[in-house]
Amino acid sequence: MKVDLLIQDVQVYNSFFKKFIKGNVAVLDGRFLYIGERDTESFEANEVLAGRGRYMIPGLVDIHLHIESTMVTPETFSYGLIQNGVTTIVPEPHEMANVFGIEGIKEMIHASRDCVVDMKYAIPSSVPATSMETTGGSVEIADMDELLRSEEIICLGEIMNYVDIIKDPACKTNQILEHIRKEYPKLVIEGHVPKLLDLDLHRVIYAGVDSDHTHQTLEGMEARIAAGMFLEIQEKSMTEEVMNYLINEDVSEHFCFITDDVMTDSLYNRGHLNHIVKKAIQMGMTPERAIYAGTFTPARRMQMTDRGAIAPGKIADFMLVSDLHELTIEQVYKNGKKAFDASEDYSQTVKPKQFPAHFYQSIQLSPLTEADFQVAADAPDNRYPCRVMLVQNGSTFTEDHRGIVEVRDGQLCWEESPYGLIAVIERYGKNGNRGYGLISGDTIKRGAVATSYSHDNHNLLVVGHNPHDMMIAANEVIRNQGGFYVVCDGKVIASLHLPVGGILTEEPLEKTAKEVEQLRRAMESLGYNHYNPIMSISTHSLPVSPALKLTDLGLIDVNAGKVVPLLLM
Repeated sequence: MKVDLLIQDVQVYNSFFKKFIKGNVAVLDGRFLYIGERDTESFEANEVLAGRGRYMIPGLVDIHLHIESTMVTPETFSYGLIQNGVTTIVPEPHEMANVFGIEGIKEMIHASRDCVVDMKYAIPSSVPATSMETTGGSVEIADMDELLRSEEIICLGEIMNYVDIIKDPACKTNQILEHIRKEYPKLVIEGHVPKLLDLDLHRVIYAGVDSDHTHQTLEGMEARIAAGMFLEIQEKSMTEEVMNYLINEDVSEHFCFITDDVMTDSLYNRGHLNHIVKKAIQMGMTPERAIYAGTFTPARRMQMTDRGAIAPGKIADFMLVSDLHELTIEQVYKNGKKAFDASEDYSQTVKPKQFPAHFYQSIQLSPLTEADFQVAADAPDNRYPCRVMLVQNGSTFTEDHRGIVEVRDGQLCWEESPYGLIAVIERYGKNGNRGYGLISGDTIKRGAVATSYSHDNHNLLVVGHNPHDMMIAANEVIRNQGGFYVVCDGKVIASLHLPVGGILTEEPLEKTAKEVEQLRRAMESLGYNHYNPIMSISTHSLPVSPALKLTDLGLIDVNAGKVVPLLLM
């Protein structure tokens, strides 16, 4: 029988038995035709690949991620993915949607069409994430209908505003859920439900949200599985307690591994979903079960029955691995054709200006002065209890801490306090809103950091310890139409230019990874003590991530779902 590709002598991963079986594999027209012990002389192959006893594993499938978190274009992202064995992803472009609305989603999909890696998009469901922030765009029910008609959409992306689901039956989020369940009953609905338990959790599931990818505890994970939720385990949930539960309990069908947010330097230096699978193996999970959670269960969750397994009729996405415990990838094939070989040069070609011209002119702000970082306080001269955003290493959650700050002559004397200042300034030219707060904990202790990459609204976020450095950092972001800038003693000590919507770069992966490394080191040199300082600071304006955050409308009590005052009088 004529076939396109014949792979001889491999240990083939069988997803249905969760074990490796020695054999040969034939590929025809981009799909697996035969897997078994039949003599290779039965086939006339255009290409024969010597397996040499290596492990043959399905291409990895990551069903929950945001390309914008890596701050590169889909094409550059695909370049980084394929060499790490990731052949299918489900990106949700809610960052670009927050900047440009439905146009941002369509342009991300358009930029993905010629990528090697299959990108099956999720519709951002929560743009804006709440009503307590200003964004450049929004995604309404009519926009979702248009996308479902015109684009290849695989699911409704994470429902983020879980507070409104519970507290406000008439809210936009509940209207979206009701519409999707009625008009598209087979569409998968993804969730974001940190810390919810008992009745609140069940009410969210009842509304149609049946998965969760947020930071898991043992108690929360058990409660979710018991209620029929599907769990998507990202690296920050891989504690010893959580992993022991996943290893020892019969829950293989109820979870998969995902990345969610991967920084550029991590993608370049450590890998992607393969890093998560490898870490699970190193934490005691058998390779067979770890691979299952990186291939089969994510594909089934998204109803992609044509992949996630090496079986007749499935898409021929696979990798050849020499060391199973280290997950050493030697070759990756996509649709039966070689896409990566570790022994060959694999260089990146970059396409400039992949987006419309106005995507490069998205920050509508005039230069700021030091006076923009003086905070007016409508209170008599005195010392007042106040809210302080407390940053904690190990999580992007922040605490609502209590402190003391002085008010003098109608001004908040924050420079004389033990705290830094955090400011969020509306950047889209819509209303000129500004929010201010105090910040402490595992954040910078001097200098300033400013960025337009601030989840999810992507307004101008500035954190600092003196107005001069804060002004310089903020104006660099404005002048360059987006990016990250770290300033100390009046000098820029690290920067990352993000000209596409203020959140993406079109530079190559290697160059961007080095700049991100320098940015991380610069923030650490100012005292930032966090496993991921870039992700930490960029989520200070995310009003669906507990517990105290800041938007252009002011401080947000996330659990209460409302704007709260800085001073407690």
